[in-house]
Order: sequence, then structure tokens, then C-alpha cells
Amino acid sequence: MNKRDFLATLVAGGGITFLSTRLFNQYKNNRLSFELPQLDPFNQRIPDSTAADELVMETMPTGTERDLAVAPENDLQEGFKHSERQILPEELEQLEDDQVTNYLEKIRNFDGDFAGDIYLSEINQLLLQPTIERLERVQRFIGHGNFNLIGFDEMLYFARNYEEIGLFDPAELAFLEEIFFNDATQYGFFGDKVNPELSSRITQSEVEKIDGSGHYLLKGESLDQYNLIRGDVGENLLLTSGIRNVVKQMHLFLAKTRQSNGNLSKASRSLAPPGYSFHGIGDFDVGKIGLGEANFTIDFSNTEEFQRLITLGYVDIRYTDTNRYGVRYEPWHIKII
Repeated sequence: MNKRDFLATLVAGGGITFLSTRLFNQYKNNRLSFELPQLDPFNQRIPDSTAADELVMETMPTGTERDLAVAPENDLQEGFKHSERQILPEELEQLEDDQVTNYLEKIRNFDGDFAGDIYLSEINQLLLQPTIERLERVQRFIGHGNFNLIGFDEMLYFARNYEEIGLFDPAELAFLEEIFFNDATQYGFFGDKVNPELSSRITQSEVEKIDGSGHYLLKGESLDQYNLIRGDVGENLLLTSGIRNVVKQMHLFLAKTRQSNGNLSKASRSLAPPGYSFHGIGDFDVGKIGLGEANFTIDFSNTEEFQRLITLGYVDIRYTDTNRYGVRYEPWHIKII
């Protein structure tokens, strides 16, 4: 593929979507403001993850101000600046043909290591495993479904108040904030930061849990689209991942970074860094019952269910095999916005 064809592909069809200011503000304004009530509604130990999945987290318990180890002020300011950044098609015009070839090679061989890839610093390499383990203790404690919804402050509350989790070390918190506020373009991920607020919240009133999946969808367009798709494609179609807030996306990204031996660029070729995922504002993944982990591989595109999605016009693939985001091809990802 030459440069002209590549650029034409990027700006045509489903390969590129720009979130309008109106839609972004609509989603942002729908988030409930963060409030601290006077009473602790969680007055007993959650017995297991099944019971925890029924937990309604409409309010945050009382506590002191966030016990965060905040990254240096300049880093935070840079992070907020980067959250406004968009990679526009005219910027891609600056690419030479060999750069286009190199770019496509990376997203099509997303599990490879390439010259110029960005890795965790030595200190963050040491923090990676204990930070993931603490996030996973939160997930086990509140349940996998709720872990998709909780915000950063809620995560800190549970860590602070339940010894089964334990307080986040200040260095771990600084590491999490650094990962969130970093400019993902330095890794080679060129998507928009659609959820720039570290403490964004998703409440039970905004979502509906999908039976048999353990996942939630935003009420409205996401839920309506899923029900329509499943009704037309058939009961063998299932929701494999729905709404994911910042904490969940952070855990996924760090787990992928661990699997990639600290290679942040390699991790970002498989999934969006926290704050950049459209799962945070409505997109969702589908798969075929019985296909298991292969639902998140190109194998899904060979299923009858995927072919029906294409035939019926439901699939407008955000992450094509020539997408401008710097991420792998994802035929299972349903684009809402």
C-alpha cells in the first residue's frame, strides 16, 4: 500500500472517527459530580465477588481528602495539555512512504518488539507487579462487575478501609497517575483522550448489567444497539466487554505492559491506555459463545456471527487494519460514537 492509498483509507469509512465537542461534552456532563456523604454505607465485609457484583455504589463513603501521592506539578500540567491533543489527517501527510510502511508493520505485528519502542523506567518496572497485585485485590474484593465501574477515589477508599487490600504505597499512586497523565503518543498510540478525568465515575443508575456476561452497558444508545444486534444476529452472540472506567482500563493496560516485559508501546498496540479507551464512553466488544479467548483474535472475523454483523451493516470498525490510532485490528469492537 502506498502513502496516498494509506491516507485515503484513514479518512474514509469506519477507520477514523472524531468525537465531536458536542457529544464529548454531553457524555462528560452526564457524569455525576463527586460528593462525599456523611455516613459509611459499607458497614460490613463483602463476603464474595458474587455478592459484591450486586453492590450498588451510588455514593462514596465519607473520608478525608484523597490520600494521593501527586506527581510533580509540571507533569500534571503536561498531562492535561496532552489530553486536548488530536492527531489530524493533515499531520499524517508529513509521513514518508517508509514511515507508513513501518507504521503498518507495527500495528499488524502488534505483539512484536520494535526499535524505538518506549519501556517503563527502572523504578516503574519495580512498581509494576505490586501495583497490579493491589488493583487485583480491589477487584476480588468488590467483584469483577463493579470493578468495571468504580472511580479512582472509590478504589482508594476500599484500599484505605479494608486490610484485605491494603493502602496504596505513595510510589504506587505516583506511578498510576504518571501512567494516566502521560501523553500516549510517545508510545505510538494516536487516539484521542476521550476520558481525561482521573476521578471520573460511572454509577449504577447509568448502566444495566447484561445477564450471563458479568459486564455492564451504558443505558441509551449502547444498550439499545446491543439488544438490537443480539436480536438480529442470534443468541450465540454475547457481550465480552462493556463499559470500562479508568481504574479497569488502567489494570488492563498495566497487565498487558507486564506481559510485554515493560514495553509500553507494545502494550498500547493491543489496547488503549487509560483515559483513551472508547469503552469508557459507550463502545463495547462482542463475541461468539464457546469461542473463548479467541473472541479477541482475528478468529472472530471468521465466525458466522461476524459475517452477519457485516451483512446487516452493524459493524463500523473503529480499529481497522489500517487505522490511524496505532492499535491492532479489532473486528470484535462495536463503535457507538
